Amino acid sequence: MARKSILVVDDEKSQREILEMILSGEGYDVTTASSGEAALKLQRERRFDLALTDLKMTGMDGIELLQNLLKYDSSIIVILLTAHGSIDSAKEALRRGAYDYLQKPYDRDTLLDTIRRALSKLDAIDSEIVSASPKMEAVKKMILKVARSSSTVLIRGESGTGKELIARAVHNQSPRVTEMFQAVNCAAINENLLESELFGHEKGSFTGAHAEKKGLFEVADKGTLFLDEIAELDISMQAKLLRALQEREIRRVGGARPLKIDVRVVAATNRDLRAMVGDGRFRDDLYYRINVLSVDVPPLRERREDIPVLIDYFLRKHTRHTSRLVRGFTPEARRVMQDYPWPGNVRQLESAIERAILLREGEWIAVDDLPLEVKQDARPAAESQFKLPSEGIEFEDVERNLIMQAMERTDYNITKAAKLLGLTFRTLQYRLEKFGIKRPDKRGAEDHDEREEAAEQQEGAQDELD
Repeated sequence: MARKSILVVDDEKSQREILEMILSGEGYDVTTASSGEAALKLQRERRFDLALTDLKMTGMDGIELLQNLLKYDSSIIVILLTAHGSIDSAKEALRRGAYDYLQKPYDRDTLLDTIRRALSKLDAIDSEIVSASPKMEAVKKMILKVARSSSTVLIRGESGTGKELIARAVHNQSPRVTEMFQAVNCAAINENLLESELFGHEKGSFTGAHAEKKGLFEVADKGTLFLDEIAELDISMQAKLLRALQEREIRRVGGARPLKIDVRVVAATNRDLRAMVGDGRFRDDLYYRINVLSVDVPPLRERREDIPVLIDYFLRKHTRHTSRLVRGFTPEARRVMQDYPWPGNVRQLESAIERAILLREGEWIAVDDLPLEVKQDARPAAESQFKLPSEGIEFEDVERNLIMQAMERTDYNITKAAKLLGLTFRTLQYRLEKFGIKRPDKRGAEDHDEREEAAEQQEGAQDELD
């Protein structure tokens, strides 16, 4: 495991040297800065896991530095060093995103314990969320920071990115970890039953209510309630949820008295809630209430570095109880999986691996064992196949090169290639004629299948209408 990197910021040279000596002696990779401005310059040159900064400094103070550090890298862990007279400022720093503060004079053990605690929580998240990409490392650090608060969290990301996994990590790193974590998919429960599911009901409150029932808010009291697909709530249910969050109390269906609750709500969505607010489909007051803290989970296609480690992780997970020997994936199968865009994200990747393990013929999982859509649609991540010359460039050469790539990638299907390039069928057809690009055919161009060409022309005409 790589050494954790720490940025030490203090305008007193002796303090910087003492901290560097202590932290370097513990195996940390330490870099020092004599001012906030110098620290920001260093941050733009490399990434740091943690920043340890004095609160009172000439020029930029610790709070201003904190804000600038987080603006550039929202995942960095910041710990402030403060004198007794600046405790109020240190507490304000916590509200602005600092992880913790240490009051001077502090001893060596307290300093190291605080740093170890912060970084060990980051290591704990590493064991929960498998990743290798910088984008997911930033998500992990954001989890660590939001976990310390009791404020509502909104997790945004496409379906299959692992939003519930993020929510559980927030709970596990929070002071509520010893209490209940309850999850509900708002889209999976009939809206007539959802109120009872969340808030509970009294005996006889409706047909079928044969006994008193506690809702998830009561069950999760002192713990965390995860509301997945919150965008699917209807407007009336949104109003009831807003009241529960604002008043910190609920009323069971058919109940006469309010019940006080202490629940940390984590919500998730794959929809654009801001746009839904604009359309009147989501209450703006509820949006602002749940979006106090937010975590954005990138899709798998934007963090391809995670694919190899996820392949190995799911391979181990799904072969643990398999009696037949599975050695792994062939290099070609791995390449195909690396190149596929995974529109269903991590969930789709896991499903594909589980399926391949079950259907494989030999000890090695080959390309033929992968789902059809993975084999057909896998393509290298976007990268230029040409190099910019040192002296001048002909734009038509660039254009021809890109068109050739698109045609080869789509097996010379003009309609598909046009969509890939963002052109109309006729525009691409004109450019093909202009550059003299034709389908290579071992039997000769004269023997090209006329039925396929006619079908392609018809498909292109429909594309023009669309």
